[in-house]
Amino acid sequence: MATTRTRPPLGIRLVFGLRKEPDWESLPLPELYALRDAQNRAAAAGRLRAVTGFPDRGADIAGDRLALPGRDLPVRVYRPRAAPQGRLPLVLHVHGGGYLGTAAQCDWVSSRVAAKLPAVVVSVDHRLLTPDLPMAAAVDDGWDALRHLVRHAAEWGVDPERVAVFGESAGGLIAAMAAIRARDARLPLRAQVLVNPCTDLTATAFDYGSMAEHGDSPTLNMPRLELLRRFAVPEGADARAVSPLHAGDLGGLAPALVVVPVLDPLADHGRAYAERLREAGTAVRLSEHPGAGHAFLNMSGLVRQAKEARTRITAFLAERLRERARPDRGAPGRS
Repeated sequence: MATTRTRPPLGIRLVFGLRKEPDWESLPLPELYALRDAQNRAAAAGRLRAVTGFPDRGADIAGDRLALPGRDLPVRVYRPRAAPQGRLPLVLHVHGGGYLGTAAQCDWVSSRVAAKLPAVVVSVDHRLLTPDLPMAAAVDDGWDALRHLVRHAAEWGVDPERVAVFGESAGGLIAAMAAIRARDARLPLRAQVLVNPCTDLTATAFDYGSMAEHGDSPTLNMPRLELLRRFAVPEGADARAVSPLHAGDLGGLAPALVVVPVLDPLADHGRAYAERLREAGTAVRLSEHPGAGHAFLNMSGLVRQAKEARTRITAFLAERLRERARPDRGAPGRS
């Protein structure tokens, strides 16, 4: 009996159907950088908010910079306007895109997490991938930012004992690697939220059923993924070192919420990572969203499932970041 393939939401089909997809394989670097810069400027200026969603009025948004070894790293900071006395939890957020993208594209969800928890959300504008800047540099940005903020918690008004990481797509990879490094460095981390994460940049990156089924998705397709992997792992680099799925030990990590949109070529990356966490004894909840595609959380104006996902993310973080954490890691579960 023939089955009908689920289609992306109508709004996604209409908006992306009107856009001309670049030839990512042959696109000259200057044109790629120009496209990236134009898209990021539009997001920063708020011109895409009909798609990406409008910020929560209960949070203030400001730019800042972190003085890290050898570089200043731009960050976007979200603070609740109404907050209790004392230090607030810290959520380190990492946007997706890999070789394009900006923290501003995530204003809708970052501002709501800040306002509703309440918490200070610091979103990292990590170095974007180029042939000269591989994924290892972006991974370092995520970890160095996390370590810096915890070390300077008093200056930021945050509680160093109530910290979480939250990443989307390539940012999910960066957040997952930060969680692994945090465990190894004994830096206290309460939670990790990984939304449509890329977790495998090795030679097996494309060997998943979701890649074959959804590789022509409007919001993420195989040519874009191939370019991401080419930039992320230069010839001779160790892909396993930037692939959370292939990390040697995933035990003892902060409890995880893995958010998987079903119509995503990376869906099986998230599922496989959740399973590896579970097998290692790390508490994990897998939250699947039928009918949603890649990057849906940043398209709340087009994809209704974004609000449900935001609600689950906020509830999970509120549970993990409350004043007194439970001493155990909790039982692995599924939502």
